Amino acid sequence: MRRANEIFRVLRCADKHSIEARMFAEIAREINASRLHDVVVELLRNVWGLPPIVQTVHLLSIAAVMSSIVLIDLKTLGWAMPNQSLREMQRRLLPWTWWSLPLLFVSGAVFVIARPGRYFVNPVFGLKLALLTVAVVATFALQRVQAQSDAVRTPAKLLAAVSLLAWLGVVLAGRWIAYADYLFPPE
Repeated sequence: MRRANEIFRVLRCADKHSIEARMFAEIAREINASRLHDVVVELLRNVWGLPPIVQTVHLLSIAAVMSSIVLIDLKTLGWAMPNQSLREMQRRLLPWTWWSLPLLFVSGAVFVIARPGRYFVNPVFGLKLALLTVAVVATFALQRVQAQSDAVRTPAKLLAAVSLLAWLGVVLAGRWIAYADYLFPPE
């Protein structure tokens, strides 16, 4: 365990001095000094119930995205619902994904804008954003590949696997953001 803590400390120190870390720290400072930050913090502090409402919207959007994407990915991989038509599942479920993503972005942005220093210097947040990019691109690409043919081919299965793993990674990284200090103890 001591060895793992030393490795995490080295990773965190190396990350602090990288160009990317300095860039993200500067973005956090700029957001923190902005009028938008002041407005968001004021609203979160003074509108009764707003923080749990925004968090609830974020969690429900995660549930909508995950349930729709996981079902489509599992169906594409041949691991679920053999009697269901893939095209019909996509027709019914993908709108939930694409309509929930903007809600996820806005609800997540509220908390990032309110506390940019907590997020932009957090390596787990960077991992979440990277995985989110992969997940959205894989989901979009999978939708395009499957629109070209009714047959599920190897590229679709590969994209479904990447999509499934990336979305699971996004959710896990989202939860781990709050615990980054345990993973990367401050000096």
